[in-house]
Amino acid sequence: MFPSASRTAAVTAPAASAPPGPAARPAPSLPRRAGPALLGYTAVRLLGTLVMLKWAHLQHRGLWPLLANRWDSRWYLGIADHGYAETFDVSGFNESNLAFFPLYPVLVKGVAGVTPGSRASVGLVVAAGCSLLAAWGIYAVGERLYGRRVGTVLAVLWGATPVAAIQWMGYTESLFTALAAWSLYAVLADRWVMAGALCLLAGLTRPTGLALVAGVCVSAVVALWRLRRTAPVPISTEPDPGRGRVRRIVLGAVLAPLGWLAYVGWVGLRLGRADGYYAVQRQWDNQWDGGKQTLRTMRDTLMYPAHPQLFLVVVSLVLIASAALFLLCLFDRQPLPLLVFSGVLLLIVLGSGGVYFPRARFLLPGFPLLLPLALAIARAHRRVAVLSLSAAALGSAYFGAYMTLVYGGPP
Repeated sequence: MFPSASRTAAVTAPAASAPPGPAARPAPSLPRRAGPALLGYTAVRLLGTLVMLKWAHLQHRGLWPLLANRWDSRWYLGIADHGYAETFDVSGFNESNLAFFPLYPVLVKGVAGVTPGSRASVGLVVAAGCSLLAAWGIYAVGERLYGRRVGTVLAVLWGATPVAAIQWMGYTESLFTALAAWSLYAVLADRWVMAGALCLLAGLTRPTGLALVAGVCVSAVVALWRLRRTAPVPISTEPDPGRGRVRRIVLGAVLAPLGWLAYVGWVGLRLGRADGYYAVQRQWDNQWDGGKQTLRTMRDTLMYPAHPQLFLVVVSLVLIASAALFLLCLFDRQPLPLLVFSGVLLLIVLGSGGVYFPRARFLLPGFPLLLPLALAIARAHRRVAVLSLSAAALGSAYFGAYMTLVYGGPP
């Protein structure tokens, strides 16, 4: 059993009897400690990009259009250019851009307004920049729980997942992961207002922001319950310092769902119906069915075809591995906010009756699921660790290029 977060994060005071000596060097700051993790992450993603570039060159295709202006990227750029649709045909089958949450296109439009280059190029730069913030936040969570080595491995593993090529494309996964990682780190660090504010922004980024809302709010309720149980009986009329912490926890929990509720509520008002956002999702063939369609498609992909499509096989294996890793996370007794976030994210993705192909991408922000692997690699012999990470990086590079250039459909 690995050490718990509370034991790992505890700071031990120096012994009073320690002999005097030269002043100890101050510990490096978090950005400096994260340096190796960010370098490793960047190296893995550069490898994937170079493989994609070479493969695209062999097909006489350009790399930039593949990364900046395909599939969902076009929808986000359309929102940045023209805003949301004015009309919505409830009885029709034409997808509406109201399904896409606003923070990423608003950010792209804002940055493009003060920088040169097209909005497609700005969107690509924003996504890549957010991926570095995400890797930094992932490192910070891993370091706080289990130390710098695990944090570094965790960040590199996140950059070496099968669909990690999405992280440097004009999609929202990098932005959402950055907000989720730092929000969860803030909860672990007892910075509740920061956690709630970042969760609010995440709720304006993707519909799965609901998973982060659950992680922050459930953790806040448990923290308040523990405070109530351990609160001492007041013996004076002086202000209780614990009340300030209670107020911060409550404020963080109140802020957390506001972004998600604001957008879903706005769509409902715009369409004049309480279930407006879910009506939009139904036009995209996305609805909750408890996982029936997921299991049916997984069975049809893995059991029946003589030559199954590689992309769908990998998506199915990612879903199976994610469920198994979540069980390991439970066994390792991960901190509550990570477990709730990963569990609700898995529930949303696996329980959807909608399209199957983007499920691996939807799970990309679930970096806590990688912690059991990061712990195992960090504890292994250095040669085994290097081989494991190298194999993951090469596999990710190959599959990212295959997904973009051979599979041909939306990831």
